[in-house]
Amino acid sequence: MSRAWGDGTAVAADGTHMDTYLNNLVAETSVRYGRPGGIAYHHIADTYVALFTHFIPCGVWEAVYIIEGLLKNESELQPTTIHADTQGQSFPVFSLAHLHGFELMPRIRNWKDLMFFRPTKHVSYVHIDALFGPAGRNVIDWDLIESHFKDLMRVALSVREGKISSVLLLRRLRSGSHKNAHYAAFREVGRVIRTIQLLRYLTDPQMRRRVTAATNKVEAFNGFSEWVRFGNRGVIADNDPVEQEKAVKFNALLTNCLIFHNTLDIAQAVRELQAEGWKVDPEDLAEVSPYLTEKIMRFGEYSTHELDLAPEAYEPHLDVDFTKLDPQDFVAAS
Repeated sequence: MSRAWGDGTAVAADGTHMDTYLNNLVAETSVRYGRPGGIAYHHIADTYVALFTHFIPCGVWEAVYIIEGLLKNESELQPTTIHADTQGQSFPVFSLAHLHGFELMPRIRNWKDLMFFRPTKHVSYVHIDALFGPAGRNVIDWDLIESHFKDLMRVALSVREGKISSVLLLRRLRSGSHKNAHYAAFREVGRVIRTIQLLRYLTDPQMRRRVTAATNKVEAFNGFSEWVRFGNRGVIADNDPVEQEKAVKFNALLTNCLIFHNTLDIAQAVRELQAEGWKVDPEDLAEVSPYLTEKIMRFGEYSTHELDLAPEAYEPHLDVDFTKLDPQDFVAAS
């Protein structure tokens, strides 16, 4: 069933605010929400499940956690493409993602504030030259990249091997001096990659649809996981950062379990329709989301006479030809 939603090669990252008591090590007053709390930062696969969840303070730059979630992901799904909101479009983040073999494709806003870079000062374009600013300006320093490329690879390998935290590195690169050679090299590679992605974003409508669909999925996950978290809803009462992290991760785990349960129900409904003679197209299944709440009873239904009943065997096969779906055209149900 999940083959109708994606092939596991893409993931979207985004955070959602969670209230906490003010007197703890993580809580900060959010400028956006106007109340104390933290951010539950999720990496959501194109198959709708959460691959990685982290609880972070409100005041941090969320984009620095994009790479960490991918590197710490130990599931069978190993995405190579990552989508994010506007905060994801930073030169160091683009650079570090590229050096690790990830394709960063964020949602683009505020185009008037973005800058395109020319490969050489002598290059000009007929129709889009205005995007690159005045002639001869905003030029990539290829010599800088070449002279420091070994240093960049050493840093990238250190991050992958866990010798350096990607979060710490990106914080340093963001706050570091622009005269620092390593910062300048990371920035220059990021300029190349971001310019390419911005041009692709402008010229490829399918790419824009995929980015929008992916970011919609992670926002829908935030809403679904909030619905799952009943009782003291939306508030983490514990002041211990370890316990706060557990609360967020356990909620994501429970949400994944309900996604799996809903997926089984959807598959069973499809089999019943097929048994009645209905034709089920994979394009239709691609529009169905497993973030369903109608049949979920959060407070449970208890019946002691069913305790000795064995659960039905899980049948993974679904008689639908998913090869008709182009992996580049996977969409998310909003």
